[in-house]
Amino acid sequence: MNSNMNKQLHMAAQYLAMAGKSFLDAKDDDSHTNLGFFIEDHSLRTWHLDESGTYLAFSFDHFTLQWGTADSKISFALEGKTHKEIVSWISKMAIASKLDKPYNYSLHYELPYTLSDDFRFELSNSEELNQLLLLRILAQKVLEGFLSSEKLKSDIRIWPHHLDTGAFVVINDSSGKSIGMGMAIPDTMVNDHYFYISVYKGHDGLATDSFSKLTYGEWKNEGFKGAVLNTTGTMESKTIQFFQEAYKAYINQG
Repeated sequence: MNSNMNKQLHMAAQYLAMAGKSFLDAKDDDSHTNLGFFIEDHSLRTWHLDESGTYLAFSFDHFTLQWGTADSKISFALEGKTHKEIVSWISKMAIASKLDKPYNYSLHYELPYTLSDDFRFELSNSEELNQLLLLRILAQKVLEGFLSSEKLKSDIRIWPHHLDTGAFVVINDSSGKSIGMGMAIPDTMVNDHYFYISVYKGHDGLATDSFSKLTYGEWKNEGFKGAVLNTTGTMESKTIQFFQEAYKAYINQG
């Protein structure tokens, strides 16, 4: 689903990421800019931006940004709004909340889209946006289920640069291995949303050419070394099995 609504979602997420960049202390891994997904209200949300719990969110249900404080939640409809108007609104909300720094929309990475001051957001297909929501719900549930089944611990966060829902675990078995997993948006490797898992030793992905075939999904060993599963036609139980089989292949490798 490499769609206009996916592009709109990717760009909307940047306003939240730049709130993290503007108001939070920078972290080496850029995790101050990543986002949480909340199934209960179908939203993306920043970390708390101050000690009182202020946050900026994106609502899938309403196609709005939401400025949340301890006392209220103020919504701003994205439909028909320009980039310049959105930045101005967030800046005003930050001032009203007495945040000690100004809001600054300044990306430190490149996106596949250009965003000029007069770019206008458009809810061109509400059904596509709902499908994107369902994919985020699936990804959240699958990662929670897999981590629980294997007794692994990780935050599950959306990283705004590539808009992947991801988790990361250092494997506690003295092997020096770490595991990255999640759901990615369409790219040059898979022209659809897809689940992925890869294990690293240091910065190098481990080769997969000797692994047995997976029940669901497939191994990749050129460029990206890991396993991928297209989201089309999959479901929670199958996707958890995909992660479990791939993980065990890596663990049994020694």
